[in-house]
Amino acid sequence: MESPVKLTDPPRIAFVASPVPSAQDALQTLLSEYGQCPPESADVICALGGDGFMLSTLHRFASLSLPVFGMKLGSVGFLMNHYRPEGLVERLRSAECSTLKPLEMEALTEAGMRYRFLAYNEVSLLRQTRQAAQLEVSLNGQVRLEELVCDGILVATPAGSTAYNFSAMGPILPLGSAVIALTPIAPFRPRRWRGAILRADTLVRLRVLDPYKRPVSVTADSHEVRDVVEVSIREGNENTVRLLFDPEHNLDDRILNEQFVT
Repeated sequence: MESPVKLTDPPRIAFVASPVPSAQDALQTLLSEYGQCPPESADVICALGGDGFMLSTLHRFASLSLPVFGMKLGSVGFLMNHYRPEGLVERLRSAECSTLKPLEMEALTEAGMRYRFLAYNEVSLLRQTRQAAQLEVSLNGQVRLEELVCDGILVATPAGSTAYNFSAMGPILPLGSAVIALTPIAPFRPRRWRGAILRADTLVRLRVLDPYKRPVSVTADSHEVRDVVEVSIREGNENTVRLLFDPEHNLDDRILNEQFVT
């Protein structure tokens, strides 16, 4: 199998690290061993931290179309590899690649402002007050639920399906399945609706039925917009990213293993 990373000799690696002490210490160790290259001229980006830092790295450098190899130095590391400073070049040469497509989210606020963000994990709508949200759910222009009363709802990618989506009792989706998960959060009415698995090209539109009495916010990964009245979500074909994993612990296997945890 051809390596997904084209390494020059010597390899040009751009190291980025979260501000936590363990990641900063690891950064200094790796810089002394492999040097530092600016991301704009690198072969690969090596991210040191947890999943939150990995997501911010993907957003920050998506336009460069570089593969990203993460090493876990945070509290959660589903998208990361084990941290080992030795043999990094060999690991990069033998790494396996998982391609992630982001969700494109557009939100319209009560004040008439429009915001657009990408999400590699999920887009989630949440109630802002003690009162449950009232939402209308439309797919490709057709209303499927006239009223969903809930704490919120989310749309998850396959890579994000094991995160917040799974905690909300949503399905785990295999990579490359070309589907997304639509999962309610604490649904009150209809009580028996537990969500849906949709084609990835489905246009999901969520309308807030009572934005003044029951305000709602939306979050795309780490980007939050408050007081929204309508949110549109669909899978995008641009800003795809390539995540690199050690062959013995690739992302496909991790997602599969999550379905057999007892």
